[in-house]
Amino acid sequence: MMETEKVISAKELTKRFGAFTAVDKITFDVQKGEIFGFIGANGAGKTTAMRMLCGLSLPTSGLATVAGFDVYKQNEQIKKHIGYMSQKFSLYEDLTIRENIRFYAGIYGLDEEQIKEKTAKLLRQLRMEGQDKTLVRALPLGWKQKLAFSIAIVHDPAIVFLDEPTGGVDPITRREFWSLIYEASARGITIFVTTHYMDEAEYCNRVSIMVDGRIDALDTPANLMKQYAATSMDGVFLQLARKAVRTGD
Repeated sequence: MMETEKVISAKELTKRFGAFTAVDKITFDVQKGEIFGFIGANGAGKTTAMRMLCGLSLPTSGLATVAGFDVYKQNEQIKKHIGYMSQKFSLYEDLTIRENIRFYAGIYGLDEEQIKEKTAKLLRQLRMEGQDKTLVRALPLGWKQKLAFSIAIVHDPAIVFLDEPTGGVDPITRREFWSLIYEASARGITIFVTTHYMDEAEYCNRVSIMVDGRIDALDTPANLMKQYAATSMDGVFLQLARKAVRTGD
């Protein structure tokens, strides 16, 4: 992980819906190439915070920049410099693997030569060269998720936002997926990931834990386990989550 450049910076970032404060003055920075875990129980405000950082929802107050762009004035620029992948599979099931790669690479602004080069490289990395004409709907979930991640970073974004990307996949596929995350991080892509698997939280460089719209803890997994006298991140999370009042986003 390189610590020379902040790619996400938030200061007292807040989102209210009427009288309800979904995100309450959160402050944090994320460095270039860092794997940053964004953890919290249902209703903690993770999704709302992520939507603001992705340029999809304007904050009520506070400051934030993503890839150097202001979340209030430059949200369209933010969208061009990030990748995004959710647990709800986001590729087109009625298109082939190759067609999905081409479609999204085009949306991300790659030219014909770049699309050709990136497609060949991606298929080779995923060991899918002979399956490029397979419809995506025919792939097992784990392969779909690995493909979706690879396409989310096909344009080499500064940051990729992963919203519970390994939900529902088997442990072996989860390990393979995290190998892809480590490779992307080593190339300087910042990983901003939410997960309900606390063993995955331990793979992150740092972890933020939200409770009722606020960041209650933020440190390396090792330091958090030491601070809360826990033998795993699951133990840390349980101690903090028990304080939560809210139960739904």
